[in-house]
This record gives sequence, structure tokens and C-alpha cells, in this order.
Amino acid sequence: MQDLYRHIREYTDISESEFRTLRKNFVQRSLKRRHFLMEEGEVCSHIAFVVKGALRQFYVDEKGAEHNVNLYVDNWWVADRESFIMRSPSIYTIEAWEDCELLLLSRDDALLLRKQNSAFRELLWKLDEEIIIATQQRITYLTCFSTELRFKHFADCYPFFLERFPQHIIASYLGITKDTLSRLRRKSQ
Repeated sequence: MQDLYRHIREYTDISESEFRTLRKNFVQRSLKRRHFLMEEGEVCSHIAFVVKGALRQFYVDEKGAEHNVNLYVDNWWVADRESFIMRSPSIYTIEAWEDCELLLLSRDDALLLRKQNSAFRELLWKLDEEIIIATQQRITYLTCFSTELRFKHFADCYPFFLERFPQHIIASYLGITKDTLSRLRRKSQ
């Protein structure tokens, strides 16, 4: 729980008593590599704080091809936000790429904490801002920039992803082929 406490303190001031109240709502869960946190068709009922590990969120198209849409590592939050908020079946699967240690927070508890805990409310607000900015940047880079600039931005902003995920996952996330990714990585070294 100390990882979560340090993480929250990066975003907001939280008293120890506020954190003690907050942490009671989280449930620890271990997830083995290649096991699923959530599968397509399920309703996302929890958000998870990644204490340790790496996960990917992907969509499988009608031809069976996987499209990685999000990557997550230590000290990140993971969920299918649309399914979580709308209570709708997800089109995504969230898979552990490494063995993971997670802290799960149910939707009901998250809503309650948002009402009752000002530090948690501020954390959510700031995380939402970061997600909006990152999503806007991702859309812009995917639709407006060359593969070289897309890769450079990714490597500059998320170098740890390059160390934790294999090329085929990163290539899918960037919307390029593995061969193109290999060429871009060689060129940047």
C-alpha cells in the first residue's frame, strides 16, 4: 500500500487518516503473466492500480488480429474506462504481460470515495486531465505525423515500454508493422 500512498501524494496532499480510510476499499490481487484482468464481453467493474508488472489492453478484430490500444506499467491505473463508467460490455481484453501485483477498487467504492474523500477526488481529476492530454496527443500522432515522428515521440515519452514489451505489441500500439519498428529502432540508435 505504500506504493499507492506515494503515488497519490505525487498528485495531492493526503493525510494519513484519509489514506487509511481510502486503502480499506482496495483489494490486493496477483495476476500471472498471460492471465486476464478482464476479457472482451465483460463489464469492467474495477479500476486497478499497478503496484508491479505490465499489462496491455487490446481489441481483436473480425479477422482475429490483435490491436493494442493501451499499455500499463508500475504506478499506472488500468481499466476500460468506457465499460467502467457506462457499465457496458467491453470490446477489449486486458492481459498481464508480466506477473502483476494489483490493487483493485470497485466501481461502487470509487464512486463513494469520490464523494467522501477530497484527496481521492483531486487525484481522479488530475489523472483524468493526464489521460485526456495523452489521448489527444496519441490521436494527433496517429493521424497527423509520420511513423518516424510517431516512434520518436513514443520512445521519448515512454522509453520504459520499449524495455518491457516485445516489438509486436509496440508495433501494434503504434499502428505500424514489426519490420517498420525494427528499422526505426535501428535508425534511432
